[in-house]
Amino acid sequence: MVSFEYTIKDELGLHARPAGVMVRQIKPLPATITIKCGNREADAKKLFAIMGMAVKCGETVTVSVDGENEEEIAADLRKFFEENY
Repeated sequence: MVSFEYTIKDELGLHARPAGVMVRQIKPLPATITIKCGNREADAKKLFAIMGMAVKCGETVTVSVDGENEEEIAADLRKFFEENY
């Protein structure tokens, strides 16, 4: 399992449009990907689960990737978060 932390910088928080793009890109991947923030946790392949977390600007999330090509997937996700959140 590979994980990284990221502090949300977007004033809208972890919002719908980029989350939808992320879900579409990672859904077919052969890995289990979870996003945690405090005591909230979501399957990163489920848009409504991510939105239900209601992550705000300034909060830190932990993204965990477990499965095939986990290091490559985690690096791509980190880049996605840096570009979109």
